Amino acid sequence: MRPLTAKSHLSQNLEDVLEGKSGYLPNQLIELACHQGILHATTSFLASQFQPVSVDLRLGEKGYRIQSSFLPENDPVETKLKDLQLYEVDLRDGGILEKGAIYLVPLKEEMDLPASICGRTNPKSSTGRLDMFTRVIVDRGHRFDEIPGGYCGKMYLEIIPRSFPVRVREGLSLNQLRLFHGDAEIADADLATQYRETPILFAPQGGALPVEKVKVDGGLFIGVDLCGKSKDDIIAYKAKTNSSVIDLSKVRHYEPLDFWEPIYRQKKNRLILEPESFYIMASREKICVWPELLAEMIAYEPNSGELRTHYAGFFDPGFGWSGGRALHGQGTRAVMEVRPHDVPFMVEDGQTFCRLKFERVVETPKRIYGKEIKSNYHSQELALSKYFK
Repeated sequence: MRPLTAKSHLSQNLEDVLEGKSGYLPNQLIELACHQGILHATTSFLASQFQPVSVDLRLGEKGYRIQSSFLPENDPVETKLKDLQLYEVDLRDGGILEKGAIYLVPLKEEMDLPASICGRTNPKSSTGRLDMFTRVIVDRGHRFDEIPGGYCGKMYLEIIPRSFPVRVREGLSLNQLRLFHGDAEIADADLATQYRETPILFAPQGGALPVEKVKVDGGLFIGVDLCGKSKDDIIAYKAKTNSSVIDLSKVRHYEPLDFWEPIYRQKKNRLILEPESFYIMASREKICVWPELLAEMIAYEPNSGELRTHYAGFFDPGFGWSGGRALHGQGTRAVMEVRPHDVPFMVEDGQTFCRLKFERVVETPKRIYGKEIKSNYHSQELALSKYFK
């Protein structure tokens, strides 16, 4: 593995570094975890895998088409897999995953966690924007995307392409892993105090929203933008139901209109979402995640409407941050992946759509989300996945 941080840093013991601290591990401490074998892989790590507070997980050389999703509970994953496996998919030169089918792929990365460190996984933004439902399971795990402290063993990725058939290959990254120590969540009172010093939400025109005008309740609530900047703006994209295969090794390759139906500003600035259709939409507010924070978009509460508002929904330290402590020029829109269930659902411009939960980082990452590390969505408006032109 090519070092990302100074060798002197790698000589430290991770648990000693974390003593008395709580939060997610930044990239320099994730690298230290890899150096000490806490996170290891069947092939060498690549520098490109390391993000500000996460590491990209890579697909292994083969996957399995399975009958149904499952949680292993009291068994190793391999035991359950033997009962549910339909056929094997060779990923060494690329394999096609059919729309609506369920696949399980062993990942190259494995874990040997200390009891004090836990893991959490989530889809990468490009994965969520393709309407790919992905989540990690581990041996004897009873929850998706959560890895308990002290876990030792393999990780497996469940993949369900919902709108498009896709071609994937060994080494491709669809998900990412975060490691945390202690309680990382920031209480509402602390978040409000921090917000007053460094505002997080900004109006569409760019000015910071005062904390008194922001709903703080288990995080910050944000709305949906159905106005755009003019009547000719695209305010959403809807996935087409029949399309060709998308090869995930090809970036900026596909014509958007072959796969997506653009939706323009509607009368009364409202939109009726069709059941089980997939939409890409943008937040009304702009978001600035300062380097000492990270944020996670929480799924829309069922008692507020029958729809799912994201598949990925994780924001790195530095998302929407333009540098420095000045407020001018900060903020980037969040893009939301939306799928209504059961009945048509009407949304209006500015309607509360999701909640951002904020958590702390053990120390400021050496790598901040943005242009310097070639982040794909640093200054986005409404943006499709990186596979489209």
